[in-house]
Amino acid sequence: MPALDHARLDRDAALERLSAFLRIPSVSAVPEHAPDIRAAAEWLATRMRASGSGDVRIDDTPGHPVVFGRAQSRREDAPTVLVYGHYDVQPPDPVELWDHPPFEPTMRGGAVYARGASDDKGQLLCHVDAAAAYAATGEGLPAHVVYVFEGEEEVGSPSLDAWLEAHANELAADV
Repeated sequence: MPALDHARLDRDAALERLSAFLRIPSVSAVPEHAPDIRAAAEWLATRMRASGSGDVRIDDTPGHPVVFGRAQSRREDAPTVLVYGHYDVQPPDPVELWDHPPFEPTMRGGAVYARGASDDKGQLLCHVDAAAAYAATGEGLPAHVVYVFEGEEEVGSPSLDAWLEAHANELAADV
């Protein structure tokens, strides 16, 4: 079965995974949410491992962690794609303007609504789940993938430059 067909069949499970991820209030700007940021990083690393990414780790920084991963194509000569994303979210204030609790995903008109659904948990999870679809079908990834997912984008990424410099040798990519 092609990976795209698998992804279509996995849609309901993918929406459940996304909902679980969105329920984590990973608000980087609020110090009280530091445990939630850690929980989001751990949730993401677990999902990446389940998706077939063999080399996954959580790197601590002076701020919030970076989740790093690598998924390999079976083709040695495959290009390498670097995927960046962030798992932290903006504060949901003012909460009273939300039609539903911001960390309780709801579906309306075929779209998921929750804090972080499109910026950026939903998008980064699409990349991870796409790799999972390739792994599940035995098709094998068409490219090597390197993932860098940070937890500080919504506060200006203060730890990212130093992390990138320290790990530059792991980030070589064609795209």
